[in-house]
Amino acid sequence: MNAPLSRPVPSGTGSNATVSAAAGAVDASKIYGVGDAKVKALDDVTISFEAGKFTAIMGPSGSGKSTLLHCLAGLDSLTSGATFIGDTYLASLNDKDLTELRRTDIGFIFQAFNLIPTLTAEENIKLPMMLGGQSGDQSWIDQVVAAVKLDGRLKHRPSELSGGQQQRVAVARALASRPKIIFADEPTGNLDSETGAEILDFMRRAVREFGQTIVMVTHDPGAASYADRVVFVGDGRIVGEFEDPTAEQILDQMKQVGG
Repeated sequence: MNAPLSRPVPSGTGSNATVSAAAGAVDASKIYGVGDAKVKALDDVTISFEAGKFTAIMGPSGSGKSTLLHCLAGLDSLTSGATFIGDTYLASLNDKDLTELRRTDIGFIFQAFNLIPTLTAEENIKLPMMLGGQSGDQSWIDQVVAAVKLDGRLKHRPSELSGGQQQRVAVARALASRPKIIFADEPTGNLDSETGAEILDFMRRAVREFGQTIVMVTHDPGAASYADRVVFVGDGRIVGEFEDPTAEQILDQMKQVGG
């Protein structure tokens, strides 16, 4: 796995220091539709996400936060500008190489879990590696499984698991291959508050103890308060951010941006 490229922090991020950027966007714009139906979901966004940090992206509905996440993760393409993972610009890859990058360097956690119903929990966790003909580092996978408290549930299929257990499988799957970065889109949106807090606590631990990099979209100030940094998006632009945020700070900022 290549070391992340060292990149200057974009202007407007509150620092002129150099950071090790796990991912980012440069002059990124995304336009949907044409003519009167044209919508500018991203408007010339430049931002980087530091390796080994937990960043939350927040903003009102339609602000562009999920579009930004999807473009960073290579699930959607930009109209103009660029996104990168480590030292690789996504637009430089063909479809095959982009698919390989998503399998090896990126982990995903979605609100709807996105598990394969016919596979066991263990098979779902190992799926990205299985698709590449690999078995992964079993000692690491065992550590992840223990950390998300799935011992004894590995042979169960998703229909035999609670929503919280399914999301634990999804989190373990995202971590199992030790990707450069994990993108999480409303990962606790379908969970009760207690289970959601347990998932967020583990994501926080994954960053602190395992050195993982996580970028999460959420509408919940409580969820965002687990992050090292919160970035606020409004009308397709970066409109503010906090380091080491509290839920109260986040809520106040969301009121200002219309969340």
